[in-house]
Formats: sequence, structure tokens, C-alpha cells
Amino acid sequence: MVPHDQETVSRDRVEDFQRARIVSAMVEVASELGYLGAAVAPVVARAGVSRRTFYELFDGREDCFLAAFDWGVRQAHETMLEAYASQHSWRDRVRCALAALLRMLDLEPELARLCVIEALGAGRLVLARRTQISDELVAALEAKAPRPRGGTSALPLLTAEGVVGGAFSVIHGRLLDPDAGPLIELHGQLMALIALPYLGPSAAGEELTRSAPETPPREIASARADRGGGRLLEKLDMRLTYRTVRCLVFIAEHPGSSNREVARGGEIPDEGQASKLLARLVKLDLIANSRSPGPGFPNRWTLTEHGQQVLGAVQRR
Repeated sequence: MVPHDQETVSRDRVEDFQRARIVSAMVEVASELGYLGAAVAPVVARAGVSRRTFYELFDGREDCFLAAFDWGVRQAHETMLEAYASQHSWRDRVRCALAALLRMLDLEPELARLCVIEALGAGRLVLARRTQISDELVAALEAKAPRPRGGTSALPLLTAEGVVGGAFSVIHGRLLDPDAGPLIELHGQLMALIALPYLGPSAAGEELTRSAPETPPREIASARADRGGGRLLEKLDMRLTYRTVRCLVFIAEHPGSSNREVARGGEIPDEGQASKLLARLVKLDLIANSRSPGPGFPNRWTLTEHGQQVLGAVQRR
């Protein structure tokens, strides 16, 4: 008998996986079809979940898009914050944070399009969140910014608003151009735009000739690992439904479980359905039976190495 608290943890984990699959699907569909084309039907089809599962986790399309937008913002925030904290002077901090952001957007073009382009037409809640993010960037740029020479106070807040708005306008335009080069090529020009009101024309001119600082390898490696996990899931010849993922999670947490135990842990009321699902998982080399040889012994299911990789890919996404 599985303790109630363990069942609750397993259910929460599966719901997290399903939510992550739907959010990932929203990113892909919205980048291809735009916000208006990212209706519930194509999103659930891409995610491999039911409409019922979608509405158990989200209020509707805008709520799901907002979750995807927030996820992208968190990735950008963590990437920029680490790069920003690695330097000491205001100028170097801004240079590294900008380079980290541009490289992340280059590495994740679908996420870039969703956050920069599609968010503009994604409804009131998303626009309000986008405005909040812009305000936070303005405040971050102003933090410890140098004062104008000969002045006693910082530049007006409108200056930072203009700089942030101008930078994202340039990025927006580059993302709309299918023939444009990578965003990191804009680093020098954007840094010149940022440096001019704070450091003067000489520093702005220097930025035009400087190479963009390197992004810490961890961010790039992490993103590539996630993309690799996506390819692994795409090659999997079955839909990862709630019950499928729950069964994999249960077997991972309770190796050696029998058919009956997996059915109960996976919330499958019929043991016949559980047996069919387990047979499919065996065929896909996701689980293996480690029971003792001979009749009369119950099955003892464990994840195969491939099953562990697939479950890990689901967790990452």
C-alpha cells in the first residue's frame, strides 16, 4: 500500500510534467502560428494531452500563454543575473548581461519570438506582465548607473525607459527579418545605445568596436540538454498521457512493483488496461520485468536505461 503523502507527491510531479509539456507546446505552436493561431486544439495535439487535462491546469489560451511567457522570462532573468553578478563595474555588468540575453535568444528562437513578438498581441494579462518586466529592466539598468559628468543627480528615469524600449525595438525588428543574422551581432550597437547617455560618446564609440563577452558555458549546455530531451520525446512512438507518465514515475519511485501496484499507483481502475499499457511500455523499452523465472511469480517492473532517459527528458521539459 502506497502512503497517501507519497501518492500526493507523485500526482503533483505528474501534473508538473503535463503542465511543462503543454507550456512547451504553446511555445512551439505560438512561434509557428502566432498567438491567434495557438488555440487549445493545436496546443494539446502538440503536447499529446487531452483538452480535459489542459483545462484542469489552465483557465484558457491566455492563461497558458502567460505561463509560457513567464517561463521564458525566468530563463532570461536567471541567465542575465548570473552574467551580471560575474562582473564588478556597472558597464561590464550590463555588457555581460546583454550578451547572455542575446545568446540565449539566439539559442531559443521559438521562445524569443513568443516573448518579444507574440506577447504584444496576447491579451491584457500578458501585456500587463510585459509592462512589469519592462519596468524591472528599467530599474535594473538604473541601479548603480554612473551619473553624468558635472551633475549631482542621475539622469531622468525616462532615459532608461527610452534605452530599454529602443533596445527591444531593435531586437523585435531583427526577429521579424527571416534573413537577419544572429542577435549577438547587435551587441556592440545596443551597448553603444546604452552607454551613450550614461558614459558619453567616447565610451559609446568604444562599444561599437568591442567583441561581445563570452556567455558562461553552463547556460548554453543546459539549453542544449533540454533541446536534446525534446528530440528524445519526439522520437517516442506514443502519447505521454497523464496515466503513462504517472506509471513511469511510480515505477521509478517503487521499483519492483507488480501489475496491481502499478495500476493503483497510476490510477488505472482496470487491471486489464494497466496490463496493456505495461505491454506498450515494454515494447518501447521503457520498462523491464525483473521477476523470478517460472510461473506463479508476480511481475516486478523497473525502468530501463531508456526509460530513465525519457522520464528525465519529461522532467526537464
